[in-house]
Amino acid sequence: MGLPFRSLTMLVLLIWFLRWPIIEAQTPARSLDAILQDYAYRAFVRPRTGIPYDGFPPSNLSGIQISAIRLRSGSLYTRGVESYKEFTIPIGVISQPYVERLVFVYQNLGNWSTIYYPLPGYIYLSPILGLLAYDASNLSAKNLPELAIHASEEPISINFPQPKPVPNGSIAECVHFDLNGNINFTNLVSRTICETFEQGHFSIVVKSSIAPSPAPKKMNKMEKAADSGEALQMTVVGNTKAPAATTTRTQPTLETEYVPCLGKSDDSIHGKFCEPLLKK
Repeated sequence: MGLPFRSLTMLVLLIWFLRWPIIEAQTPARSLDAILQDYAYRAFVRPRTGIPYDGFPPSNLSGIQISAIRLRSGSLYTRGVESYKEFTIPIGVISQPYVERLVFVYQNLGNWSTIYYPLPGYIYLSPILGLLAYDASNLSAKNLPELAIHASEEPISINFPQPKPVPNGSIAECVHFDLNGNINFTNLVSRTICETFEQGHFSIVVKSSIAPSPAPKKMNKMEKAADSGEALQMTVVGNTKAPAATTTRTQPTLETEYVPCLGKSDDSIHGKFCEPLLKK
């Protein structure tokens, strides 16, 4: 009896340790998905199929919007969903594995977008929108794995409301974060519309503008200027060349110019001028 029990214990421990790296590898974004799935499912109170229900995330995630809609897989394939928030789901969408009913959880991450989905070198023109599919057999379940969905005919459309204007000289792109951590860029269908054949998280972005590096000759001048404190140019004073800053507070004075009185402080302060000082 002791040996089988010991073998069973070792087997349980082995399974646990094999799962441990997967648990540790979960990213903050994937942890957020699990939390939002739980809170979106809480919106189902006597749910009706095909009706979206807005949920409420935890208070420490204020600013995020969530919603859930329960659908029959057969109806999803034959009818699609004409409008679910910013998403239009066409006919022909299938899920793997097959389930009789599924739930689409909608996410609008608002000002949390760059926190959970940082994208160096790019600027977001719209918040991250998410669409994830789950099994609907147990509406009290937590930490559900996502179903794999695929649009087999027409793509799923995402119409972003009022994205920020595209900066001059920039080109807007659609960005898609899939559930495996991959980032994909595609062209916009129109100024506000992106398309996808899979679920995930989506936004409109542009590349951030970075000032080009100066040419090597200009770099040398900048380095010399930094060493000397200020680059000086030559100017002509009378018949003599002398160094002068590019911007000067006091203009060069010639021999025949009037200069401030030096003998009377009052006159000097008020800017009065004396007779010309001649060089001896």
